[in-house]
Amino acid sequence: MSHDISRLSRLEAAWVIARRDFIAVLFSRAFLFFLVGPLFPVLVGGLAGSIGGQVSREAVALEVGLAMSGEDNAAMIAASQRIGPELRGAIPILREVSEAKDDPAFDAKAFMEERRGNYAAIVTGSLEAPEVVGTESQVERWNGPVKLMAADALAANPLNFPSSTKTTVASSAASERTNRIRTAQAAQMVMFLLTMLLAGMVLSNLAEEKGNKVIEILAAAIPMDAVFMGKLFAMLGVSFVGIAVWGSIGWGFWAIAEDAIVTVTQTDYRNLPGPAVGWGAFLTLGVLYFSMAYLLLGALFLTIGAMASTVREVQTLSMPVTMMQLMVFFVAAYTITQPGSALEMGAIAFPLSSPFAMLARAALEETLWTHIAALAWQAVWVVLLVKGGSLLFRKRVMKSGGAGRNKRRALFRRRASRAS
Repeated sequence: MSHDISRLSRLEAAWVIARRDFIAVLFSRAFLFFLVGPLFPVLVGGLAGSIGGQVSREAVALEVGLAMSGEDNAAMIAASQRIGPELRGAIPILREVSEAKDDPAFDAKAFMEERRGNYAAIVTGSLEAPEVVGTESQVERWNGPVKLMAADALAANPLNFPSSTKTTVASSAASERTNRIRTAQAAQMVMFLLTMLLAGMVLSNLAEEKGNKVIEILAAAIPMDAVFMGKLFAMLGVSFVGIAVWGSIGWGFWAIAEDAIVTVTQTDYRNLPGPAVGWGAFLTLGVLYFSMAYLLLGALFLTIGAMASTVREVQTLSMPVTMMQLMVFFVAAYTITQPGSALEMGAIAFPLSSPFAMLARAALEETLWTHIAALAWQAVWVVLLVKGGSLLFRKRVMKSGGAGRNKRRALFRRRASRAS
């Protein structure tokens, strides 16, 4: 079989390796568990987030207690009902402190220090001279609204808000840019998480085949760069299968719980403005840039595997690369707000950060030719990293293997001559 493979061209050999690895990984039990694994943290995180959000909303319900006379309390509540709809969020929810009704010597300060009730602050005194009792931050926050409500309650003619006409626009330059920046940030984050989650399969596959000497058998039959390239594209194909499965599950969940998601997040994502290049081009570029990011990081992992002699060394050497990729992502994310700067140009030129920086540019700028040039630049670096990794592998692994075989042959000859 190795004789037949050795006659193949590099492209054909890479295809054979890619098909072999793709089928082997795709139909393995480990890949099934790999697909299911990330769904549980997402499900648990979603449930925890919704429950935590509900608890947080209930916990931060801003209630200010009233410990004034009965008439003053009623006047303050009436004033808050008049002003509240016009000043959303600026007027607290007023509640009469039940403990103060039958206690003429009620001490609001002692009541708050005992941590009784669920009040952010308590208002005592009178409408002419209200006093806000609470922590320093709460007093600073509610002192102005309390005086406004007291002034409205004292006025002979309470505040009468004039009717106003509202004119809305679909979007503005500022809101459009803000939303595009959010799109760029979200796209970068999703691509980074998918790359880091899926690129590890390349390293684990290489480490496994180095341990059982399969990689050395392949390297003896076909060019090593064809082996590396085949493995990269096989794992990329497996990654797309995983993304398709996760995306289908996410789309199904969105289709079922769309209205609930909009209600909980208070954001209708269906009406968000698209990226500068349009959703179709943006999604296409997203697939291409993810592929390049995956191939670049996978080629780097293969190079690390070529330098390591044991599985433990592979894991040890991969950690600095993972940390470096994290820093690269932070730099690319920082350049979103600095288009055209030297830092952004550097992030575009550096191969590992180039896919992230260019994906953000697709969300912010309409120019398309720059993406063609960036993709070509990244493809060149994929080839260079594969070539470098294959050379290192032949130098460190195959030579050492050849030296070992020569030593064994020499020892066998010595023993044979002694026996004769």
